[in-house]
Amino acid sequence: MSRINQNVPALQAIHQLSRNQDDLTLRLERLSTGLRINRGSDDPAGLIASQSLRSELRGLAGAIENSERAINVIATADAALSETGALLLEIRGLINRSANEGALSDTELQANQLQVDSLLESINRIANTTQFNGKKLLNGQLGYTISSQTTTEIARLQVFGARVPNNGSVSVTLQVTQSAQTASLFIPLGGGSGLSASGNLAQGNNVTIEIQGSQGTEIFGFTGSTTTATIATAINSFTDLTGIAASASSGGLTFSSTGFGSNEFVSVKAISGTFTVNAGDQGDTRDAGRDAGVLVNGQLATVDGLIASIRTNGLDFVADLTQSFGTALGSSTFGITGGGALFQIGPDVNADGLVSIGIPTISTSNLGNSVDGFLNSIGTGGSASLVGGNFVTAEGIIKSAIEQVSVLSGRLGGFQANQLETNINSRRVAFENVTAAESAIRDTDYSVEVANLTRAQILVQSTTQILGLANQLPQNVLLLLR
Repeated sequence: MSRINQNVPALQAIHQLSRNQDDLTLRLERLSTGLRINRGSDDPAGLIASQSLRSELRGLAGAIENSERAINVIATADAALSETGALLLEIRGLINRSANEGALSDTELQANQLQVDSLLESINRIANTTQFNGKKLLNGQLGYTISSQTTTEIARLQVFGARVPNNGSVSVTLQVTQSAQTASLFIPLGGGSGLSASGNLAQGNNVTIEIQGSQGTEIFGFTGSTTTATIATAINSFTDLTGIAASASSGGLTFSSTGFGSNEFVSVKAISGTFTVNAGDQGDTRDAGRDAGVLVNGQLATVDGLIASIRTNGLDFVADLTQSFGTALGSSTFGITGGGALFQIGPDVNADGLVSIGIPTISTSNLGNSVDGFLNSIGTGGSASLVGGNFVTAEGIIKSAIEQVSVLSGRLGGFQANQLETNINSRRVAFENVTAAESAIRDTDYSVEVANLTRAQILVQSTTQILGLANQLPQNVLLLLR
C-alpha cells in the first residue's frame, strides 16, 4: 500500500467492527431482557403476530376470570336455594303432623301454624337478602322482563334462559295444536249399563264398584234404585283421595280425573252387580288423559298436562297454560324484552361470548301453582292455612314449591357445570396454546443466543486486532523514504 491519505483496510475493519459490536449489543440485550423482539426493527412481522396473540391472551384471561366470578354468583344463589329447600321440607313435615287431627289439640295446631308462619317469613327473608357484591339474586331482580303476557292464557311463566339482542326483544308464540284432556269414562242411562232410563240404578241392581285414579283407589257400594246424583255425591266426597270427580246428567254418569295429561287416568270397575261404562282408550274400564300439544316458535315443546316447557340454545322456559287455553286450539304471543343475569364468558365482547340465566324470585307469593295456590296462602289467614284444615291443598302447594326450588337449583347447577366450568376448561387450554405460540415468537431462546453471543464476542475481539493491523499498514511507506 503506497497511499496514506485513505486507509481503506482500516475503514473496512471499522465497518466490520461496528457490525460485530451491534450484534454483540443485540445478543446482550436479548439475554438480559429475555425477549427476542424488543422493538419493531428486531422482527416487524413477528412483532405484529406477537401483539395479536397478546391481545387474544388478554381476552382469554378476561373470559376465565369472568367465568370464575360467575361461578361465585351462582354458588351463592344455590346455597340460598338449598337452605330454602330445607325450610320447605320442614313446612311439609308440619303439614303432615297437623293433618293428624285426632291426636292434636287446638293449641298444638295453632303452634304448628305459628311455626309455619315463621318459616314462611324466613323464606321471604332469604329471597330478599341473598346478594353478591350488592346485587340481589333471588328477589326477581335477575329475572327476565316479560311483555304482553295474557294471563287468561298463560297463568304462570318462568323464563330461565333467553338470548335477547342488545336493545331488542324476543317474540315467543305458543301454539296449542292438540287440546289437553282429562281422563273420562261415561255410563249411559238404560240398556245393559245397569242404570235405568229414569236416572237411577235398576231395581234390585245392588252394585259394588272400584274407582281408581292417579291419587288412589276407593270402593263404593250402592243399592238398587240409588240415583245418579247420589252416586256422584258419594264419589265426589273422596275426590281428594282418588283424584276422580263424578257428575250426573240427563244422559248418564261421567267419571273424570281432576287433572289433565297423560299421567292422569280413571278406572271404573264393577266388583258385583251391573255397572258397565263405555270403553276408554285403555280398555273396557279404563281411560287416560292427554297432554296438550304445544309448539313454541314452531318447535315442539315438552308438555305435562297443561304445563309446557322448552329448552333450546336460545330459549328456556316453563309455562302453565290456563284450562281454557290449553283445552282448545289457538295461540298466544308474549315478548322477552331483557333482564336475566348476563355473564360475558367469551374472549370477545359479542353475542357468542354472552350467556344469561333467569333467576325468578323465590318469595312465598311466587312459589306454588296457579291451581292449588301459592305458598303464602299456607300462612295464618290464608286460604290453605293449617288452622283452617286445608291439609290436602297445603300439601299440594308445598310439593309444587319444593319441586320449583329443586328445579331452579338444578338449572343453576347445570348452568355452572355445563357452561361456566366447561368454558373455563376450554379457555385455559386455549390460553396455554396461545401463550406457547406467543412465546415462540417473542421470547429469547437462550441456547441460541448464548452461542451467538460467543460468536459475537470472538468477532469483536478479532476485528479489533485486525483494525490495529490495518492502522499499521501506512507505516510501510516509510521504507520507501530510506
